[in-house]
Amino acid sequence: MPTFDIVSEVDKEELRNAADNANRELATRFDFRGVDASIELVGDDTITLKCDSDFQVRQLEEIAAKNCVKRGISAAFAEVEDEPVHTGKTFTLNMKFKNGLEQSTARQIVKLIKEKGAKVKATIQGDKVRVEGKKRDDLQGVMALLREEKIDQDLQFNNFRD
Repeated sequence: MPTFDIVSEVDKEELRNAADNANRELATRFDFRGVDASIELVGDDTITLKCDSDFQVRQLEEIAAKNCVKRGISAAFAEVEDEPVHTGKTFTLNMKFKNGLEQSTARQIVKLIKEKGAKVKATIQGDKVRVEGKKRDDLQGVMALLREEKIDQDLQFNNFRD
């Protein structure tokens, strides 16, 4: 039986490339000359933005988000702190990217597939949803359905088996 998995994960290499590209752009920006500002990748899924003022930290957030989108990472689903943390003379802001489907989102996906009456079976397996069907066309219909729906996480389809 054909199957595929619905997951939500960030490509670590692309995230690192986005942070590096944002740092290169930061070095060429005129409005950041003489300012102690940095964009760093901390761990596998968090970008830390540091700067001298609150306003400039928000500008760094836009630079990082733009570079993430260029690398194919949706920055809209990143968890960004509401207020920058002020320590000493620097402001720090963290952008944490979600990995794995939350249980509520997984349940929403399974419910949506069942409501549409697709001839497939969807099961939650940890932080992913596995979809099985008799025909490849049914699975592709589910993929199209999920692309159209508003789901609060970025979804990828992988492990497609015939």
